[in-house]
Amino acid sequence: NKELQLLIDPTLLLCSSAAHRDAPCFVDDLVAALHDATGKDGELLASSPASFGICSESDSSSRLVLSELSVGIRRNDRRGVEVLDPAAVFVSDEDDQESIMVTFDLPQSQLLKLKPVLVLAFKSPLTDGELDIIFSSQSLQPNTQSACISGRTLYILLTGKSSEGNVEQKWNISVQAKSPGTRQSLKDVLIGGKSGSDVRLTPLLLFSAETGTDTRSGSSTASSQTASLSFLCELRRFLDASLPQQHAEPLLLRLDSLQSLPPLALGLSTSETLLAEIINSSAPTIFSFSSWSSSFPVRPGQLALSPALLGELGQRLEMNERQMRELVRQGMVPQRASEKLERLRQLSAFQKQDSSAEGETQYCAFLLLKALQMLTRAYSIQRKLRAARAGPSTRGPTCGLGSLTVFLTDLVSGLLGPQSTDLNNCRGSCAIPLNNINNHAVLLTYHIERGNVNERGPCCVPLAYDPLEVIVLNDEGSFLTSKPDMVAKECGCR
Repeated sequence: NKELQLLIDPTLLLCSSAAHRDAPCFVDDLVAALHDATGKDGELLASSPASFGICSESDSSSRLVLSELSVGIRRNDRRGVEVLDPAAVFVSDEDDQESIMVTFDLPQSQLLKLKPVLVLAFKSPLTDGELDIIFSSQSLQPNTQSACISGRTLYILLTGKSSEGNVEQKWNISVQAKSPGTRQSLKDVLIGGKSGSDVRLTPLLLFSAETGTDTRSGSSTASSQTASLSFLCELRRFLDASLPQQHAEPLLLRLDSLQSLPPLALGLSTSETLLAEIINSSAPTIFSFSSWSSSFPVRPGQLALSPALLGELGQRLEMNERQMRELVRQGMVPQRASEKLERLRQLSAFQKQDSSAEGETQYCAFLLLKALQMLTRAYSIQRKLRAARAGPSTRGPTCGLGSLTVFLTDLVSGLLGPQSTDLNNCRGSCAIPLNNINNHAVLLTYHIERGNVNERGPCCVPLAYDPLEVIVLNDEGSFLTSKPDMVAKECGCR
């Protein structure tokens, strides 16, 4: 039996690709994609070959490589892709040649004695048609391999030859488009259409290791940091898989242009009273993963909740998990979100009855709760809007709360989700009889009805608001920023 072991050797992370350098979830996302390529029965999902650039007419070897990687990662609970980055990538583009030569400089590593799989990850999906490519090299096994790229392709897998690891190596791979006249499209994929540009495909070498082979080293702090990063990366993927899809772009709102209360650091010194308010808050929440880089010093967040508040956190987490699984059962949320939710629970290591949960476990459970609260609220609003559109209107034009959806953006930090939120608005008539009014509105209405038309009549306006909470995770830690008076929750005539 063979087992895949996870190893990220910091001394080997020398890749010059900006995509890898700016994406700390790069390896974690790849492992997750390989994990999700097969179902629990070990069979490739229908969408997996296209995601990994496998041609429909190709032989079974490419599918077998993908299947074995996926099944191994599933069997070993994602422990297990040893990775090595090329030290440099050089693209040679001669106009009189049909092919483009890509050279990978590989550093010395004992990993090279194992059979490598070269992964080429797309910075962005192909947007214009499809492209079939042939890769040829003495470093590949077999020497000639093909890939079919479409808008669904995220990665390309190429199998390489094992070799001695005590010397530096160069892999020279000739890349050529299958169809005549598509060389420019090939250049666009590899180098953005400009000679001398960085390769647009981020390379990474993967290796499978024999059972018991584990060359990992490092302190428990490093392991803790890896666990924290895995949780945050999985949280990003969970939100991405679970958030309602926007079919039309509503009004654009720059979040960084709005007034904010001073950011609150989430940590051991955070007030218990404040944390209780946040846990029980019905305010909408936005997650922002900003300023991340591969040198991002993952600082495991920690909280220090009392046993009583920890129990309340557990109860609310359990309730929101039930709601989320019901959304999956109803088909409103994709089935894969349920598996990602279970993965998040495993990574958080939180147990409802565990009053001695460590600070980092509490922190992960807190973030998961806020994510679930945000998701269940988003789908609750979506369900109400669908019901309102489907059924006949039974309410007159009296002043009341209505929907106002805005699309959120932030030029300062990178918002993940949801990218839109319902801020609500007040609409309707303020004619007699009025609901939710004060004496001034009553007297003003009578005054106008007696012919004083030059006065402003009562208007349907918000009377109470909820804030918009933004949880920011960056290279300095975790912070909660509140945007006050953002979401209308009560209307009246004033």
